[in-house]
Amino acid sequence: MIKEKIAPVDEIKQKFGYIAVDEAMAVTVPMDKLLEFMQALKDEFALDYLTNETAVDYPEEDKFQVVYNINSIENGYSLTVKTDVDRDNPEMPSVFPVWGGANWQEREIFDLLGIVFTGHPNLKRILLDDQFEGHPLRKDFQWEGGRE
Repeated sequence: MIKEKIAPVDEIKQKFGYIAVDEAMAVTVPMDKLLEFMQALKDEFALDYLTNETAVDYPEEDKFQVVYNINSIENGYSLTVKTDVDRDNPEMPSVFPVWGGANWQEREIFDLLGIVFTGHPNLKRILLDDQFEGHPLRKDFQWEGGRE
């Protein structure tokens, strides 16, 4: 079994004092620093491949959290990056300018959770019909005809 190496989190933390690091060595970056941070990860730390982008709904905390899994093909390490998004105003910058692979992943998050990615070149529904109302992966979404 190949064990995946974790990116040099201590070095990244030293360079970017505004990030938080959790026990799993995932970093949380403020949304207003997201694009600057992501570009630096790509340019300075060779984290050049966005493997996955997803989001989690935390209604009890009145937030969404967008989660990015990024890898360095050259160095063989990975990093998980998170950023919090206000649930009442779910808008944040797209990382499409940094990683083109974010295109469909951000469209899926937009479709299913309603997070708007500013600067995305083609932000429209990808799975659901344009007339579908709501975002079914939000924890407070109510399906019509569901159990009472």
